Amino acid sequence: MNRFLLLFIILLFTQTALFAQSNGSINGYITDSQTGETLIAANIALLETNRGTSSNTSGYYSITNIEPGTYTLIATFIGYQRFEREISLSEGENLRLNIELVPEGIQLQELVVESTAEREEQRNIGRAQVSTELIKEVPSIIEPDVFRSVQLLPGVKAASDFSSGLYIRGGGPDQTLILLDETTVYNPSHFFGFFSTFNPDAVKDVRLYKGGYPAEYGGRLGSVLTVFNKDGNRNETTGTVSLGLLASRASVEGPYSRGSWMLAVRRSTLEPVLAVLRQSVDTVPDKFYFYDINGKINFDATDDDRFSLALYSGNDSVSLPFQEDAQIRLNYGNQTISGKWRRILSDRLFGSATVTGSRYFNQPGFEIGGTPFESDNKIYDFSLKSDLEYLINDRNTLSAGIWSGILTLKYADRFDNQSTFTNRIQSTYLSAYLQNEWRPSDRWKINGGIRLNSFSEGNFHRLEPRFSIEHRPFSNLRIQTAYGRYYQYLTLITNEAFSGFDIWLTSDDGVPPSFGDQFVLGFKTIPFDGYGFDVEFYFRTMRDLFELDPFVSDAAGLDYTDLFRFGEGYAYGIELFLEKQRGRFTGFMGYTFGITQRKFPGFNTEILDNPERGRFYPPKYDRKHDANIVATYQISDRWSFSTVFNFASGQPYTEPLGRTQLNGVPWGSAERDIFTVGKVNASRLPSYHRLDFSFSREGRFFNLGDAEWQFQVINAYSRRNIWFYNYDFDENPVERQDVQLLPIIPSISYTVNF
Repeated sequence: MNRFLLLFIILLFTQTALFAQSNGSINGYITDSQTGETLIAANIALLETNRGTSSNTSGYYSITNIEPGTYTLIATFIGYQRFEREISLSEGENLRLNIELVPEGIQLQELVVESTAEREEQRNIGRAQVSTELIKEVPSIIEPDVFRSVQLLPGVKAASDFSSGLYIRGGGPDQTLILLDETTVYNPSHFFGFFSTFNPDAVKDVRLYKGGYPAEYGGRLGSVLTVFNKDGNRNETTGTVSLGLLASRASVEGPYSRGSWMLAVRRSTLEPVLAVLRQSVDTVPDKFYFYDINGKINFDATDDDRFSLALYSGNDSVSLPFQEDAQIRLNYGNQTISGKWRRILSDRLFGSATVTGSRYFNQPGFEIGGTPFESDNKIYDFSLKSDLEYLINDRNTLSAGIWSGILTLKYADRFDNQSTFTNRIQSTYLSAYLQNEWRPSDRWKINGGIRLNSFSEGNFHRLEPRFSIEHRPFSNLRIQTAYGRYYQYLTLITNEAFSGFDIWLTSDDGVPPSFGDQFVLGFKTIPFDGYGFDVEFYFRTMRDLFELDPFVSDAAGLDYTDLFRFGEGYAYGIELFLEKQRGRFTGFMGYTFGITQRKFPGFNTEILDNPERGRFYPPKYDRKHDANIVATYQISDRWSFSTVFNFASGQPYTEPLGRTQLNGVPWGSAERDIFTVGKVNASRLPSYHRLDFSFSREGRFFNLGDAEWQFQVINAYSRRNIWFYNYDFDENPVERQDVQLLPIIPSISYTVNF
């Protein structure tokens, strides 16, 4: 490990001695011509040589080792007009060319595809991209939401209408690494988990790695979701205001002499609704609001150096009476900050350094009969991250990086204003990776990498190999496969109903990190012009899963190791995805067949079994079949229509089988009840399905800006899906009550862009 870090430091802080060569190169940034926003994963190619590349997460591209001559350079990105320019390179010339792509309307012209590199789309194994247009167009509950849109993709499941948590390929929410401008977000939810903290007006790019992700990411068993906020309009000052029944938002962005800036705010507007309900319903919250603030500023120091500073702050505050003399108070939120320096070191070498800070807090409290119970949970995560991309030649790209930080978790309980429990865990972590993308020919792409992790709490050191191969036997078919090993040093103790109660715990002495292997096989094809069809198979293992032991009734005096139980799991499935990318009618259909299983000691054991053995059972979020249809149709220049249909198998639950009442027992005179339940999660709720649709009308706001009305209907045919069953054990026989999800909900919003 020390040798690897030494090699990396040498690469990072010294210029690479490049051998003299007569060939030239071309590099630069790719941006939106209207806003100046950098475009991630845009495609660039030289038609005559059939060579190309794609822009990185900073919007930077580079093509090297080009023989002197005249070429046609093209650049493409979905939703933008094709860029084409003739360039001439002399011997040894390094041409800096920043490319501006022009946004294209709904009537897209057919592209003349002449280059394999030009068709190189970012449909890599296990990867998906969600456009900001999709997030805002599809019908949504309360607000357009990043996580709700991601849940429409195959392989991603929604726990319920009330949960925006991401359950990806058999993993729980804690198995997905959430990054906002490269900063870890620990509880990205509002409104008890109803929707995510990411304001769609501030978001530029959303990218999901569902599995088999490369060595540059780590720390989670399952998947990675990266969100990048807008840099800000570099050409003119613009803004948007959106008014909704339950939440409203506003944003403004613009240029200044050396860069750009962006500010976006969002706040709930529930108070008038709650005031009306409070007159007739006793359990309506006395206080309930949430807000978000996103900010970003960019400074272009030189042609080679760019700096940025991004900020986020969000908070939820709730006060809810649940009895005549009892009340619940919730206060939770996140703050993040990231500062980044990007530098073009040479035509072959691009580097960046990022400083991040993340804070998560939740402070739930109860008051019963004037006696308060309070908790105070906090996470602080400060880190330094550096990355390098080195183009060895036109067929090899080497990437390396290091990520080091300090993670602090604090937990405290108070009863009647007296401290009853305090705990503080602090750990340093260090990760370093090295990966190489090799294209031995136009039909093959091989990506190999390795990641090294160190976690001081428990003194753990782990090695994670990653490997992927792509073969293109035909121009319209790509066969891909990937393997990776992944480790996770954190576990989330969560409550689906109230995300403000979430608690993160770490590995430690006697509590090893969870780990697992992922195997993915995919087929990506273009069956017709403008269409894409993907098929992916996946299998993953999960070992040394650790969570709080539910059989521990009193944690006082126990060692940290004794608080946990350890288990294992696996998941496998197939995903189908058909997408129509161009025209007045666009959309996609996704289907997932997936199985996920867990096993912990003492669960689902038979009478004669060893109680330490346990048997496999499906977790609550397991759904064997999951299908989504998303469609958008441009009716006219002003009117558009969007619809979403969801279908999913019923979730598993544990069914109570009976109750035995004992009277006159020798150890007391009170009646005693013994409840008998079935095997853990052996029963299923009814299947889930729902139809949403919306109409949008574009217009003008007193000639001051563009405006849009959006009329939505959620759960159009009022399917009363079952959330869970509630049992009344005071009745004989026991009565079961259906607790239902959302009824039909109409919604209206008005947005002005100026």
